[in-house]
Amino acid sequence: MGTGGIRFDAVTVAYDGNVVLDALDLTVEPGEVMALLGPSGSGKTTALRAVAGFVRPAAGRVFLGDRDVTDLPPHRRGIGMVVQQYALFPHLRVEDNVAFGLRARKAARAEIRQRVAEALEMTSMGGYARRYPRELSGGQQQRVAIARALAIRPDVLLLDEPLSALDAQLRSGMLAELARLHRELPDVSFLYVTHDQVEALTLADRIAVMDRARLQACGTPRELYRAPANAFTASFVGNANLLPVTVGAGEVAFGRAALKVDTAGAAPGASATLCVRPHLVGLGDGPNRLTGTLAEIQWRGATHRLYVDVEGHRVMADLPELRDPPAHGETVTLHFAPEDAVLLPAGVNHG
Repeated sequence: MGTGGIRFDAVTVAYDGNVVLDALDLTVEPGEVMALLGPSGSGKTTALRAVAGFVRPAAGRVFLGDRDVTDLPPHRRGIGMVVQQYALFPHLRVEDNVAFGLRARKAARAEIRQRVAEALEMTSMGGYARRYPRELSGGQQQRVAIARALAIRPDVLLLDEPLSALDAQLRSGMLAELARLHRELPDVSFLYVTHDQVEALTLADRIAVMDRARLQACGTPRELYRAPANAFTASFVGNANLLPVTVGAGEVAFGRAALKVDTAGAAPGASATLCVRPHLVGLGDGPNRLTGTLAEIQWRGATHRLYVDVEGHRVMADLPELRDPPAHGETVTLHFAPEDAVLLPAGVNHG
């Protein structure tokens, strides 16, 4: 394959007439890490399986680089794939698991030896070649699965929830490993399916947010976090306060409170949703005050999270650890800067 990258051209997948992926248009550039982020049933794994060749689109085409692979079987697509449950062969040693794809391609014995050694070294598993999967930890098994995918030297690496079976500490370590791998393989495109926003924010160059079979938004983590396209994206990429407001001139009305925000492009009198990230909400007096009752307070080590009932809505504030936190049921005042709020279309957009 001459050039890497993936392109979905209006790809639709349906099972028994039920559309599970709806006219997806998306391009993953050569060497890019694209995360497909969304809840269960959003269509993200279906999109990945369409690239792998495990599902057949009802409409649209799938391209790898400049090749239309829509009609090709999986083994002719030259793709590496890593799934959640490792899918290692229990009766084969690590080196034979890693060699499996190369043997299927009838590679020469010397080439297999060299590539297996390279792939194990790249995943820090060089010392485990003679072991069986049962003799490895979950994190080590996942490294072997990644080594097996890399051994064929794919242009595209598909990762389907690859870390969800690992505990939090292992997951963090594996994320760092995947980031290092990407630096070492700058020409390989990664398509990374996850429902974990931390994984997506940490690893991805861009994130495609999926919901109910449709692409909701696509952009860099910073773009989606700072200027989400809609309320669903705001709530799924990071935590967000989403407040129903009515647009005025240079301000919005939230219940009885008038809040100064940028209303450019919004029609006066229209309903909208105001998005404010919890870490941008302060305690005490300031611009854009919100006064309410403290419903819950959570100590999180370095921070306190406050949940405050304001005008019938619960507002979150993430604050540096408070020496003298307010008490449950106390009246508290929160504030946020006008430039820290983003005005979105009304309601949670499910497409």
